[in-house]
Amino acid sequence: MFLLNGDAAGRTTVLLAHGAGAAMDTPWMERVAEGLAGQGLRVARFEFSYMAARRSGGSKRPPGKAETYIPEYLAAIDALACEGPLIIGGKSMGGRVASLIAQDLHDAGRIVGLLCLGFPFHAPGKTGTERAAHLQAITCPTLICQGTRDPFGALDEVAGAPMSRAVTVNWLEDGDHDLKPRKRVTGKGLEDHLAQVTADVAAWAAPFG
Repeated sequence: MFLLNGDAAGRTTVLLAHGAGAAMDTPWMERVAEGLAGQGLRVARFEFSYMAARRSGGSKRPPGKAETYIPEYLAAIDALACEGPLIIGGKSMGGRVASLIAQDLHDAGRIVGLLCLGFPFHAPGKTGTERAAHLQAITCPTLICQGTRDPFGALDEVAGAPMSRAVTVNWLEDGDHDLKPRKRVTGKGLEDHLAQVTADVAAWAAPFG
């Protein structure tokens, strides 16, 4: 099942998967989807099986490794009716799963880009960028929107990491893993950053359409 925003034929579609602990219809995901649709993009959201099972009383155990959900992401792409260009991605873990399949899909002409909203470079309290090692050689156009104080990969931890020229990292000042800044620090709130993100994504995606 997909949740669709801006469902107009021929538009560039952004297929988004959720993060590890929150479903596809959280207020955060709703705001992003509505914001992107307001920028002229078509947005489709879907859930991995473990999250969908929670809706019917299934286990609330943490998800498996990101690689576990590659077949489910590929199945979602196959099931999605899409007339225009397709960008894949997601929030946190959802974006990481998409990143693991993006190169092959781009090489096959099936997608035009990859969008990661809060990339989980490492677990909180740890360091390293091994989870993004595959982005060193990626040629699929990639946009990562990351908070500068994200516990999964802050600016001072990630800025020097080797990345392909195809990868653009947009840093959100003082943003956490949800890209939310502290108003006392920046004078801005989550709505301000999500508005900036959706505008930046639309500008980045414009050449694909």
